[in-house]
Amino acid sequence: MRIDIVTVFPDMVRDALGHSIVKRATESGLVDIQVVNLRDFANDRHKTTDDLPYGGGGGMVMKIEPIARALAHLTMGETSGERDAPDRTLDAIDAPGNSQRSSHVSEQSSARVVLTDPRGPRFDQATARSWAAERHLILLCGHYEGVDDRVRRHLVTDEISIGDYILTGGELPALVIVDALTRLQPGALGDADATDNDSFTGDLLEYPHYTRPREYTGWQVPEILLCGHHAEIERWRRWHQLRATHSRRPELFTKLKLSTQDEILFHGPEPVAPIDDRSIRRKTDERAKQEDTNGTGI
Repeated sequence: MRIDIVTVFPDMVRDALGHSIVKRATESGLVDIQVVNLRDFANDRHKTTDDLPYGGGGGMVMKIEPIARALAHLTMGETSGERDAPDRTLDAIDAPGNSQRSSHVSEQSSARVVLTDPRGPRFDQATARSWAAERHLILLCGHYEGVDDRVRRHLVTDEISIGDYILTGGELPALVIVDALTRLQPGALGDADATDNDSFTGDLLEYPHYTRPREYTGWQVPEILLCGHHAEIERWRRWHQLRATHSRRPELFTKLKLSTQDEILFHGPEPVAPIDDRSIRRKTDERAKQEDTNGTGI
């Protein structure tokens, strides 16, 4: 998957991409993430990317020309997989008689061009899963009072918001999106099934997790997680998912179509460790004590 991030603060974005799963996925070739400096596509000596709004008012508005040029640059070499230097792209776009002189995204482009904007629909896990299958995604980071509305009307395919609050720019939302999409790429996570159990997968929040030590200042790990009875452990996890979603995100819970088994589980008490599996629990206890002693954590 190829992701291009268009921003006026490239160093801020690059620094954040150099860590954890995103860094490993990039180094292993699972994703190709490039940070594009919007100022490289300004055509004045001051590299201006914003201007005063028509009609008056406070703040500045991001100009359409640098954005259009940057998008044309990122889509012109799409079929060949090559990225020309910005100055070569600008020469090509501005050449007399060039069909792309208007600097619009190529009509043949398959790229999804996303503007981060608080007016857009909210980014969620379903959107992440859909976009993770794209071959080419361009994230345009909004800033200041916003962008010239002709960008929204003519140059982007999507607008997206990460929540009902206002940030100083679109860099943080773009990084959130990149992180969410990268971890969904096959091979990005050590556990191939990890994303199937994420919160919001199937509109359910995730169940509680525990690790060593088994007891800390009197706070115990639930006994059922130590019993070795995997079917009962799954029932316990499912019960917590249902209860947590119902209490914390009722709007998600109302979307669920519960099976008869889920209905019984949800309305019943919290599952506990089977009392007849003492031998299993004894072996599990012995193994846990040995792990506590050896300290085999990651």
